[in-house]
Amino acid sequence: MTVDLNCDLGEGMDNDAAIMPYISSANIACGYHAGDENTIRKTIELCLQHNVAVGAHPGFDDKPNFGRIPVHLSEDELYRLVWKQLEIMQSICTEKRAVLHHVKPHGALYNMAASNQSISRALAKAVYDFNPKLIYYGLSGSMMISEANAVGLKTVNEVFADRTYQPDGTLTPRTHDQALIENTEDVVRQVKQILTQGRVTTLSGEVIPLACETICVHGDGPKALPFLEGIHAAIDLHLKRV
Repeated sequence: MTVDLNCDLGEGMDNDAAIMPYISSANIACGYHAGDENTIRKTIELCLQHNVAVGAHPGFDDKPNFGRIPVHLSEDELYRLVWKQLEIMQSICTEKRAVLHHVKPHGALYNMAASNQSISRALAKAVYDFNPKLIYYGLSGSMMISEANAVGLKTVNEVFADRTYQPDGTLTPRTHDQALIENTEDVVRQVKQILTQGRVTTLSGEVIPLACETICVHGDGPKALPFLEGIHAAIDLHLKRV
């Protein structure tokens, strides 16, 4: 099977280098929800060593909460929030002679955009105006995808290996005690189902269709590396950038 496997990195964890051989795309924290210019540089260097696509992972300016608490901003404020983080990423990419390949919002910003048209529009417009050639990663089948398509961006439907799903195709909120998949066997089972059937079994047991162009494993999870190792061991997986 050929698939793009992505991971959120540069967030202060100690497993980034170990994870790199198992992925084809990295979403690098831009210094707002996590990281700083030094972690961005180090993560880009790792991407270049392993031929991993460099992506920006903009989030709310809220390190104490890791960007996972909703912040209510106007469309103009959201636009500037994303633009400033793309400027940081692009500057360091230029310094390192790396190509900025894609953008994937982080945490609460991602989840809010997935179900809110105005937020999705503001984020997509910021990305398009910054560089219309950037690829936009968004929750599969959500408003993130439709609004980014509407402004002219190339989009990628993203699914998650380590998160549970609701019947409407959204991720189970992290406040729920079953939001995260915590063992490798279940992660592998979900990835296999998505790749072979184009479907996922929701937390309630309902099976729903799920378009998949890239699969995410969260790099900040304590079992991120075992999950990725398990996926590769169980599936004849060929990594390919989108």
